[in-house]
Amino acid sequence: MFFWEEINNKIADLKEEQELLESIGEKDKDYQKSIFHWEQEVANVLAELREKEILLTFSGKYDRGDAALAIRSGAGGTDAQDFAEMLLRMYLKYLEQKGFEAKIIDKSLGKEAGIKSAELQIKGKYAYGYLKGEHGIHRLVRLSPFNVAKTRETSFVSVEVVPLIPDNKLEVSEKDLKIDTFRAGGPGGQHVNTTSSAVRVTHIPTNITVVCQNERSQMQNKQLAMQILKAKVFRRLEEERQKNLSDLRGERKEAAFGHQIRSYVLHPYTMVKDHRSGFSISDVNKVLNGNLDELIKKYLEWNAGSR
Repeated sequence: MFFWEEINNKIADLKEEQELLESIGEKDKDYQKSIFHWEQEVANVLAELREKEILLTFSGKYDRGDAALAIRSGAGGTDAQDFAEMLLRMYLKYLEQKGFEAKIIDKSLGKEAGIKSAELQIKGKYAYGYLKGEHGIHRLVRLSPFNVAKTRETSFVSVEVVPLIPDNKLEVSEKDLKIDTFRAGGPGGQHVNTTSSAVRVTHIPTNITVVCQNERSQMQNKQLAMQILKAKVFRRLEEERQKNLSDLRGERKEAAFGHQIRSYVLHPYTMVKDHRSGFSISDVNKVLNGNLDELIKKYLEWNAGSR
């Protein structure tokens, strides 16, 4: 049975139950309990409808598929590296809540704190659809915990999201690749492999590089690195094609990458604001703990309406 038929049946049942409750009235000893149960069922139906509303915005070719997400610290030194780790934690919590399978394939630690970068492979229906709006520059404003004066600092982190495309969508010539192997290892020399299982693949024409070191074998690392590399090269080619079309048409559009999309402000007030949809939330901790649904939904609605 289709979703909408199920929803219509649930709504019809709720209407019948409402009429029955109204006819019984408060004289029934279980009236309050029955009203509470009815209200809970209404809330569940509304939640299902809101979830489907999001799915209606997924009209992109790869929205239904898997994704890769990369986090890289930018301007802001140690604060930016700490912010990058905050975002990594935020996304992992969000992905867990959504039931997606997330795998960290590479992570580079910061010198004093945080991370320089991290690369994730994400599997699940509509993974790219949900995450595509996270692509861009994220900004943090707060009192720095890393200097004695505790001054207000601004730091930046870039988030890159690409759809994982089928292998036959893009052929990459071996002569355009530089492949390096090295020993995988964790912080402080922990979990260091005795064999060179980690793989770094560079696409020479675009200078796009992907590192994978969390799989057990060199072959597995290479296969995963190649999958994500192809996805990133494919996106770069698509962006260049769209830019050329825009130039021919005389259009002026924002760059898809390198543009500040969201601010996380912890001082002198607290707020997370998406600069595209204009939507903001005052509870920053809620967002940093992975509760991204409202921000993502508002972005998707804005994006659908701006086409």
